[in-house]
Amino acid sequence: MRNQENDPVLITGASRSFDDEFAARKKRYSLIMAMRIPCLLLAGVFGIYFDLPLVAVAFIVLSVPLPWVAVLIANDRPPKKAEKVSRYRGGAKQVASVSDAHIIEAAEVLEARSARTAGPDRPQQDTSEPAPPRTGTDG
Repeated sequence: MRNQENDPVLITGASRSFDDEFAARKKRYSLIMAMRIPCLLLAGVFGIYFDLPLVAVAFIVLSVPLPWVAVLIANDRPPKKAEKVSRYRGGAKQVASVSDAHIIEAAEVLEARSARTAGPDRPQQDTSEPAPPRTGTDG
């Protein structure tokens, strides 16, 4: 069984980096705060030159909450995704089913290994006909 925590993470679906996200939030803050100056200038122009005090007051009222809105929007980070991490699976191909004739028991493998590495003290069995493979139903 493979340890999924040690598998490499695929970055194709990765979120934006912290630096990119922070730069975008600073840009939004600057744009919203920059809207405050034209609002105050327009309030002065409509109040003094056009003698429309209600429009001037509307621009002033509009410019008052802009710093608060700018801070709220700039501090708002996008929500974290609750997705499953996509991990690389190197050999995750479907294994074909193996018939009973191809199943080798561990005892047979160990016997074959010990026969190869036994050395001159132990005589090796030499049979002309190989024995059929053992299955789970054999006694």
